Amino acid sequence: MPESTTAPSDYQELPCAACTKGQALGFDFSMAFQPIVDVAQQRIVGYEALARGLNGESAAQVMSQVNAQNLYRFDQTCRVKAIALAAELGITGYVSINFLPNAVYRPELCIRTTLAAAARYNFPVERILFEITEAEHVVDKAHLRDIIRYYQNSGFRTALDDFGAGYAGLNMLASFQPDIIKIDRELLSDIDASPVKQTIIRHTLALCRELNLTPLAEGVETLAEYYYLRRAGFNLFQGYLFARPGFEQLPDVYWPAEEPGTQLSK
Repeated sequence: MPESTTAPSDYQELPCAACTKGQALGFDFSMAFQPIVDVAQQRIVGYEALARGLNGESAAQVMSQVNAQNLYRFDQTCRVKAIALAAELGITGYVSINFLPNAVYRPELCIRTTLAAAARYNFPVERILFEITEAEHVVDKAHLRDIIRYYQNSGFRTALDDFGAGYAGLNMLASFQPDIIKIDRELLSDIDASPVKQTIIRHTLALCRELNLTPLAEGVETLAEYYYLRRAGFNLFQGYLFARPGFEQLPDVYWPAEEPGTQLSK
């Protein structure tokens, strides 16, 4: 990752056409989409776009080709590909795109490619959500705060991914308030059998309520986890229990029955 916010020599606005086939990058890749569901309303609210190789290879294999020299171009290409495929697949909710804050040197320039892609593919800006992962080491936190504020003022939604897993923790929330907090899988795994995790999640949900943030339980894989988290107050979910990512397609969603004997308000 870059160690400063000084722009590289090839840092420039990229036209959409330079991103669709990876021309600007030197290698190509595609996207898979995983549903984000609102179980209270029994509807899909959006999809997270996840980088995959052209033959469905993992995100890790794609990222192995990314370095400090092509990081900016990769970030821009991800945005264009996600928006183009979301429009082609007819996504009517929001599309969630992971962005790399260490690749964004001037948000007003970086966002132009995104805006151009949204216009070209007729995808509404307000249905684009940018995710910043807490697990990534951010070199300049003040710069990240400025990026988030600029994106929010431009009409985009924002999310803090992997909350509870990374470098900054609560310090990031003190700097900016995203629309959605995605609770890290490690905090939710086997939570039905972990009083310590239950205490952490209970206080995290109280924090979200006080700061007017929407919590999302990600990485949910078992019915036991789901039932506990549903009782705790989560409505938004993402994980293998509901659907695995669909390569260049929208997968079918499994809707769990509510826990027997439990009445939950909608």
